[in-house]
Amino acid sequence: MSEPQFKHFPQLRQKLFVVVFGTETRAGKLFDIILLWAIVLSVLSVMLESVKEFRETYDTIFFVSEWLFTILFTVEYLLRIFITAQPKKYIFSFFGIVDLLATLPTYLTLFMVGGSYLVVIRSLRLLRIFRILKLGRYLREASVLSNALAASRYKIFVFLGAVFTLAMIMGTLMYMIEGGESGFTSIPRSIYWAIVTITTVGYGDIAPQTVLGQAFASMLMLMGYAIIAVPTGIVTSEIAQAEKNQRKTESSGKECVACGKKGHDHDAIFCKNCSAKL
Repeated sequence: MSEPQFKHFPQLRQKLFVVVFGTETRAGKLFDIILLWAIVLSVLSVMLESVKEFRETYDTIFFVSEWLFTILFTVEYLLRIFITAQPKKYIFSFFGIVDLLATLPTYLTLFMVGGSYLVVIRSLRLLRIFRILKLGRYLREASVLSNALAASRYKIFVFLGAVFTLAMIMGTLMYMIEGGESGFTSIPRSIYWAIVTITTVGYGDIAPQTVLGQAFASMLMLMGYAIIAVPTGIVTSEIAQAEKNQRKTESSGKECVACGKKGHDHDAIFCKNCSAKL
């Protein structure tokens, strides 16, 4: 990991940068491991606090521990901003936003009840374990999946729009068929029933009573199975295309600007043909 150049407090920030953002040194790995354990214990504490018996018995312990964890994560977040050469880039990055969200829930308890339970957001910070353990294979697969989802988002939006339009039409028809006597007291409530039926969830809180309504519901249930398969096919197709593009990119490798040699490893620094810096 390349170390940035700092204008203010260069030596201090350089040393802290290696520990906080780096994973190559022993101190850097130890810092990240301690941080991960703090995240796990913090989330576990919130989960246990939701159990009535534990909350009544260990209420003070939960309160103190949560504020200690919050102060720890707040100091860590501010420290990352201080030692980063480009604070704005870190603040608006994915991990920067997650780090900020990890500190907010406890402060929200000062203004709203139950805000501390949002601490489970901190579990997103456990994604750093892939970087710490250098599980590059998993990062590559995550990249393929995210690219596939991004590429299929417009198709999914169109599909969801079509399904919602179908649910509105079917819900309105069922409202006309059954009426309020069977629980279909309004068109919005009937649309809710149509969505539950199309997705094959079937809560059963509303059900048609007439023969015509049951026949109509049966047709909608069968349509639901076919509809569910559509987004699966869209995403699967995009995943296959993303993997194909990823393999093509990896096979090409880095290209040397000096001699034009291709096929270098992505972490290569110098050209294996002319020794020029890549």
